Amino acid sequence: MLTLVTDYLPEAPTAETGGEERALVAAAARGEVGAFESLYRRHAGRVHGVIVRLVGGHGARAEDLTQEAFVRAWQALPAFRFESSFSTWLHRLAVNTALMELRSRRSRPQDDGDEDVFELLGSADSAGHTTALSMDLERAVASLPPRARAVLVLYDVEGWKHEEIAAELGMAVGSSKAQLHRARSLLRTRLGETA
Repeated sequence: MLTLVTDYLPEAPTAETGGEERALVAAAARGEVGAFESLYRRHAGRVHGVIVRLVGGHGARAEDLTQEAFVRAWQALPAFRFESSFSTWLHRLAVNTALMELRSRRSRPQDDGDEDVFELLGSADSAGHTTALSMDLERAVASLPPRARAVLVLYDVEGWKHEEIAAELGMAVGSSKAQLHRARSLLRTRLGETA
């Protein structure tokens, strides 16, 4: 059984991780739990990070979604064909898990699920640093409306194009651009910058 994402610190990448990771992926695809646990330890921090940025919370729900992403990865791994890197495939799966959560929140009346948004703010980043600026930025991003936050993270952090965002979130390309503008404007206001 996998443990919570907060139980592991991300492993530092090394030069041999490419071939080693390919071997781990192949072993995990054959059902070797130990290989999958190694992949989990390597990627849990990044998966959790993208989920937190998209859904806006650091608490139990973000950890649940991280676990859900890894369960889906475990289930889909036998069909993985190495057409992209495992990390790219897993990252996309994590983004899709977070986006499904955002869609389900939209269908629930007035349940934005962000009660734990500020729970772990101020904790160290992946490099072990905590700065006031990163805390302020995290708070500001977490406080954005869910769709604006999702567009901002997907466009500015994840590098998606507006067409991809629009297709994934079920909105027009113009709406994606408008949400990005709205998110950036709200961030400037919340961070005290002048436009």
